[in-house]
Amino acid sequence: MLLVIVTIIGIIFIISGLIGCIIPAVPGPPLSFVAILIVAMAKNFEEPLTSSMILIMAFITVVVTALDYIVPLAGAKKYGASKWGIWGSVGGMILGIVFFPPLGIIVGAFLGAVAVELLGGKQTKDALKAGWGVFVGTLLGTILKLTASFYMTYLFINALF
Repeated sequence: MLLVIVTIIGIIFIISGLIGCIIPAVPGPPLSFVAILIVAMAKNFEEPLTSSMILIMAFITVVVTALDYIVPLAGAKKYGASKWGIWGSVGGMILGIVFFPPLGIIVGAFLGAVAVELLGGKQTKDALKAGWGVFVGTLLGTILKLTASFYMTYLFINALF
C-alpha cells in the first residue's frame, strides 16, 4: 500500500517536474528530484536509486537549476542585451507561456528582448542580436532542464519496475 501511495505522489512530482521545465515559475528538475527521492526512500535506496545515485542527481539538480538562471543571462550579455532587454525577455516569456504555450516561452523571450531594446533606442540589427542571445540562452537552459528531468523520469520508472 505504501508503494502505491508513493508511486502516485511520485507521478505527480514527475509530471510537475516535466511541466516545470517549460513553465518559468515552476522548478522542474527539483520537483523531478523529489519524485526519485521519495521512491528511493520507500525502496530503501535499492538499485537504481542508490544513495550515491541520489547524491549525484541532487548535484545535477542544483547545477542545472543554477545554470537555468545563468545561461540565458550569459547569452543575452554575450550578444549585447541591456538590462532592460533582459527584463523585456522575462516579460516576453511570461506573456508567451500564457498566450502560446509551450513554445511561447522561447518566442516570447526573443520578442520581448527585441521590443524593449528597440524601445530603448537600439538599432534593429543590435536589438535582433540581443534577442537572439536571449533565445539561444533560454533554449539551452530549457534543454538542460528537460534532459535532467527526463533522466530522472527514466530512473523513477526503472525503480518501480
